[in-house]
Amino acid sequence: MRQPRRAIVITLVLGLALGAGLLVGTVTAQSGKPLALGPLPPVPVPRDNPMSSEKVELGRMLFFDPRLSGDASTSCASCHDPQKGWGDGGDVSRGYPGTQHWRNSQTVLNAAHYTKLFWAGEVTSLEGQAVAAATGNVAGNGDPMMMEERLRQIPEYVRRFKAVFGTERPLIGDAWKAIATFERTVVSKAENVPFDRHVKGDARALSDDARRGLALFSAKAGCIQCHSGPLLSDESYHSLGVPKSPVFEEDPLRQITLRYQHVSRGVPEPVYRTADRDLGLYYTTKRDEDRGKFRTPTLRELKYTAPYMHNGVFFTLEEVIDFYDQGGGNEPGKSPLLKPLKLTVQEKKDLLVFLLSLSSDQPITVPAPRLPDYAVLK
Repeated sequence: MRQPRRAIVITLVLGLALGAGLLVGTVTAQSGKPLALGPLPPVPVPRDNPMSSEKVELGRMLFFDPRLSGDASTSCASCHDPQKGWGDGGDVSRGYPGTQHWRNSQTVLNAAHYTKLFWAGEVTSLEGQAVAAATGNVAGNGDPMMMEERLRQIPEYVRRFKAVFGTERPLIGDAWKAIATFERTVVSKAENVPFDRHVKGDARALSDDARRGLALFSAKAGCIQCHSGPLLSDESYHSLGVPKSPVFEEDPLRQITLRYQHVSRGVPEPVYRTADRDLGLYYTTKRDEDRGKFRTPTLRELKYTAPYMHNGVFFTLEEVIDFYDQGGGNEPGKSPLLKPLKLTVQEKKDLLVFLLSLSSDQPITVPAPRLPDYAVLK
């Protein structure tokens, strides 16, 4: 994690053969320059929710259990399926029955390293993310008291909660802690990621075209301006002018749900009447300059996490590269960092190969657990 009161200088030898020399990147957290790329550090763990194998297993069960939702139909895995890159595979998420969500279901992969979660950074911990998703009206729509009572009438959960947390009966707050603990295990491992192996000194980990792509990423393409550090995200907010998702022009339920978002987040009446897209950070700040700004996502595991962008409007990385090559979209307030890149066809191919090298050799998955049954209390 970044330390707020002193500069952190990270020197990284990328080992990128360019002509006769090596590219050496030195960056400073408070210098205004991007943090150096490199393998992920150990997962940060909060003091009030330490890790244990028993808690991880309980969290895995709860992650897959649809009883932690309003009508017992929607689990965390419904929108974050391990077989679909820990998203739901669609452009815009399905939403709770009777609604249709307005945002792409962002992957859980490496979410343990974020300090801001959701597309607009509305929460700052995995524990907070779990409760927000399970109780949100267009996500899980669960009532905390009802969900807690369901857990208390499942003998295996009663036993497991007591073993992990020492309580006689399950508490819903502990359920969020267990889910967050499980999610802290859903991370990339350096030995499985070609780029990370390269950084650690494996001269054969990256092909020549991937090395050229890395040079483009760090220089001409300018990707590193926002996709920096081990997570490949500055965790800041940027407006890219991403095109509107066509589903909002086709599905009345999506329009209804989006307008509900405007109302529930306190958007002023004139904005509510005219807004036809996700307003991003504006919902939190109510500042016009924050319309359309979203938190920079990680680029890790891109191979498995399509579609891309907050509204899933791009289904391939080639589309994403073309979008940035043309300087992003044409919406007001677009980030000044976005400019036409004028990449050649070969440069686009090299950049794509490098981006794919940020993914694990094989998808990161876990098996769905057997869920315990209810029992009649005696």
